[in-house]
Amino acid sequence: MLGLSFPILLLLVIGFFFGWLLLLKFRLIFISLLALLMGYKSIAVFVGFNAPVAFTTQKQTGTIRVVSWNVARFIELARNNNDGSNTRKKMLALLNAQKADILCLQEFHTSENPGFYNNISAIREKLGLSYHYFPYDKDGDRNYYSSVIFSRFPIVDSALLRFPRPSQPEALVQADIQINKDTIRVFTTHLQSQRFDKADYIRMQKIKSREDSLVYHSIPILAKLKRAIVIRSLQADIIDEVRNNSPYPVLFTGDLNDVPNSYTYFKVRGNMRDAFLEKGYGLGSTFLGLSPTLRIDYIFTDPRLAVTQYKREKKNYSDHYMLVADLQLNYP
Repeated sequence: MLGLSFPILLLLVIGFFFGWLLLLKFRLIFISLLALLMGYKSIAVFVGFNAPVAFTTQKQTGTIRVVSWNVARFIELARNNNDGSNTRKKMLALLNAQKADILCLQEFHTSENPGFYNNISAIREKLGLSYHYFPYDKDGDRNYYSSVIFSRFPIVDSALLRFPRPSQPEALVQADIQINKDTIRVFTTHLQSQRFDKADYIRMQKIKSREDSLVYHSIPILAKLKRAIVIRSLQADIIDEVRNNSPYPVLFTGDLNDVPNSYTYFKVRGNMRDAFLEKGYGLGSTFLGLSPTLRIDYIFTDPRLAVTQYKREKKNYSDHYMLVADLQLNYP
C-alpha cells in the first residue's frame, strides 16, 4: 500500500537530499543517499529514463505492432446517437489509426442483441483483424464482457484461465499466434480492481478538502485497497506459474490495477521486458483517475522480443490511455 504513495515519498527523500546539501549537513546527506540507494529497484521501474523520441507510424520491416487498451466497454453499450456512442466511434477510429497486428482489449463488451453494439464485428471489419479469441458465457441478455485478443496473424491455439473467487468475472486470456514460421504466446487480462463506488469518491474528495474526519473517511477506502491487493497477489502468483510453462516466447498485456512498485508488478513481469521502461520516458501514467502518477497498464515482452518503439495515446476517451509498442521478431 505504501507503493501508492511512492511518488510523494520519493520527492520527500530527494527534497531532503538537496536540503542537506545546501546546508552542508554531510552526515544527513548520507542518510538520504542511503534511502535512495535502497529504493533503487522501485525508482528504476517508476521512471522511464529514455530520451523523448517521436513515434514512427510506418512499421519497420520485421516488426509487429501491439496495442493494449482498457476500453471501459467502449463507453456506450446500446445503439444510439448520444455522446457515448460518438466517443465509441472516436475510439474505433483511434484503434484503426494504429494499424495493429495484435490488439488486446480489457473491459471489452460485445453483444448479439441487435439493440446493442457488436464490437467483435466492428473491429474485424474496420481494423481488418481476421482472427480473434473472446471467451464468454452465454446469457439471456446476449451481452458479453471479458478481455479479448485480435490478430492479423492466425491464432493456432487458445485457452482461458479463470481466477479463483473472490474476484471479478475477468480471466486470463491466452492465444498462440503464428507469425510466419514462429509462434508466440499472447496473454491479456484485467486484474482485481479496487471496486470504488460513488460514495468512495465522495470520501476521497472530503479527505482532499479536509472535510469531516480523516480517519472516518479513510477506513473504508483502505479496507477496499487491502482486499484488492490481497486478491491481485494471488492472481499474480497464478500468472507467474502459467507464464513460466509457456513453450513459446511470451507477450503479456493488461490492466494490472497495480503500480510498478507492487508485488503484483514484479511477480507478473518476472524476467520480461517492460515496453515503457525500454522506450518510454517520464512517469508514463496510464490511468486518468485518482492520481496523475498511476501507471497500471502494461506491455511486457519476452527477452527474445526486442522493443523498437513505444507510445501512449493520451486521448481521454476511456479512463485509461492506449499503449502501443513495436516488437522485433528476429529472435534465435
